[in-house]
Amino acid sequence: MSGVRTRRQAAAISSPATPSPAARDTEMTASGNGSAHHEIKEIYPKENVFLFWPNIIGYFRIVLAFASLYYMPLHPRTCSILYSISCLLDALDGYAARAFEQSTRFGAVLDMVTDRCTTACLLVFLSSAWPRWALIFQGLISLDLASHYIHMYATLIMGGGDSSHKKVDKSRSWILNLYYTNKTVLFVFCLFNEVFFIALYLLSFSSPYLSPSLLEVKKTGGASSTLQPSSGASAASMLLANPHSAAALEFARANKMDSTIPWIIAGISLPIMAGKQFINVVQLVKASRWLAEGDIEMRRAAGLPRKNKVK
Repeated sequence: MSGVRTRRQAAAISSPATPSPAARDTEMTASGNGSAHHEIKEIYPKENVFLFWPNIIGYFRIVLAFASLYYMPLHPRTCSILYSISCLLDALDGYAARAFEQSTRFGAVLDMVTDRCTTACLLVFLSSAWPRWALIFQGLISLDLASHYIHMYATLIMGGGDSSHKKVDKSRSWILNLYYTNKTVLFVFCLFNEVFFIALYLLSFSSPYLSPSLLEVKKTGGASSTLQPSSGASAASMLLANPHSAAALEFARANKMDSTIPWIIAGISLPIMAGKQFINVVQLVKASRWLAEGDIEMRRAAGLPRKNKVK
């Protein structure tokens, strides 16, 4: 019996005990030989990017912008308030994105598209309010859209899909680096750029110096007279059957508000607005050059231009 026990003990020592299935799976996973379904994965809650708080704020901005456009032709005070709130919420969505850790590429695109569209709509109205200056407003719309589109496109193509259009290296442009990385600078330029255009919008209702033709009313005999401002709205309902007609617009704009405050706001915000347009020009030029650098690299990689063989 003692001899048998000795042989069994020796066999147990020479061959280790068979591990359990759980222990074998753990060992295979640790050694890299286990299959994927044995790996431990973190479980994240299901998220809907469209319902993130920054994006909800963005949707609210769009609603306010549409409301301001509805009131824009005939109700300057209501329109200005709604438009201003929509612009101010542009800063709030950034804080919400950082506070709730909900920064997304969709949110960044939504924010940029909303900014461009609302500004363009206001400038379109200014073009119709002041036809003699329409070319300038159309040029500002084109510059704003072109510079931001080319800048974002160049960032995605040259910087990679994970790059942000707000991350601009100092070596490429110190002005754009300061503009996009310093939140205070970005807020001030964007705010006063919109404030200037709002002031021009208010002046279209209040300044005969900019739009003197708004006060001229044609008489049946061909002579013209000056329509004096009045506070009553009953005359408009008596003379104009359709309150949304072009005649109603002219009549409403002739019933003026005081122009002192809009002139002061326009004078203060004009230099900053001009600086914002200069930044747009720099952004357009830098982005175009960056894309051109990428084109040269691609052509060199493809062996272009082809060299003519000398016989």
